[in-house]
Amino acid sequence: MMVLVYTETDNGKFKKASLEVASYAKALAEQLGTKATAMTINAENPAELGNYGIDSILAVSNEQITQFNAKAYAEIIKQAAKQTDAHIIVVSSSANAKYLAPLLAVNLEAGYASNVIALPTSTNPFVVKRTAFSNKAFNYTEINTPVKVIGLSGNSFGLKELKTEATITSFSVEISEADLSIKVTNIDKVSGKLTIADADIVVSGGRGLKGPENWGMIEELAEVLGAATACSKPVSDLGWRPHSEHVGQTGKPVATNLYIAIGISGAIQHLAGVNASKVKVVINSDPEAPFFKAADYGVVGDAFTIVPELIQKLKEFKASNA
Repeated sequence: MMVLVYTETDNGKFKKASLEVASYAKALAEQLGTKATAMTINAENPAELGNYGIDSILAVSNEQITQFNAKAYAEIIKQAAKQTDAHIIVVSSSANAKYLAPLLAVNLEAGYASNVIALPTSTNPFVVKRTAFSNKAFNYTEINTPVKVIGLSGNSFGLKELKTEATITSFSVEISEADLSIKVTNIDKVSGKLTIADADIVVSGGRGLKGPENWGMIEELAEVLGAATACSKPVSDLGWRPHSEHVGQTGKPVATNLYIAIGISGAIQHLAGVNASKVKVVINSDPEAPFFKAADYGVVGDAFTIVPELIQKLKEFKASNA
C-alpha cells in the first residue's frame, strides 16, 4: 500500500505546507510498513523532499502546466498513483488542494477525508481524526474505499526533518486538451511579503484601528515577530486593506502557531476561520468583546498604547538576545 503525496510549489519552490504533508506521508508510510513517494510538478529542487523522509520522487516538468490547473493536475496525480500502485494519496489543505482533492477522488474512485489532523487511529479499518464544525469539534471518519485521499489540515502535524537519499525519476505525463480546458489568464499576487499560509505567526487588525492610516503599527509588530499581516472582513470591505489579507470563514482560513487579533471584536465568521490557530491573543478595549471567550490570552486596553509598548519591549528583548 504505497503512499503518494502531492507537493505544491510557488514559482518552483516548495510551500511550507508541502514539507508538512511530506513529513506526514513519511510517518504514515512507516505506520503502514511501506514507502513514501512524492509527486512534484515543475519544482526547482525536488531533492529537497529527501530532507523530510521521502523515499522516491516522481518529478514532472511540463510547460503546459506552469500554472495550477486542478483538472490537469488531478489527471497527472491519477497517472502517478496508477503507476506506483499507490492506495493512499496525501494532499495539503491549501485553497488549491481543496479544489484538487475532490476531482482526484472522483478520478480514482476514492474516499476523501478533508481536515485530517493526525495519523490514522486505525489502519484496518482505516480511521482518521478530523476537525468539524469550523474546528469546534472532532470526528473520526472511516474510509473503506480501496484508494483513499487525505487532506491534511495546515500546522496539524508540523515539519519532521529526516534526511533520506531520495531517488528522483522524471515522470512523463499525458495531458489532453480537455484537461487543459480551464486557462489561467491573469494572476494578481502580493510579492515580497510572508504569506498567511506560510506564516507561523499572524498579526491581524480590525476596525478598532479606526483607519488605514494607523496600520503602520500592525506592520511593524508583524515585522518584529517575523509574522504575516491580516485583517477582518469589515476592514477589507472598507478598502483599508486588500482582500488578500482578509481572514475568517469568508476569507482565508488561519491555522498558525500564534494569532494576534488587535481591535477585532470576534464575529462568529471570523472566529470560525481562525479557530484552528494553536494560541490566540486578543487586544481590545472592549472587555465584552466575544473574542475574549475564544482567546488563550487577552489584554483589555487601548491598542494605540499597548501595541507600541509591545513593539518596543520585543525590540529590546531581541536586542538583548542577539
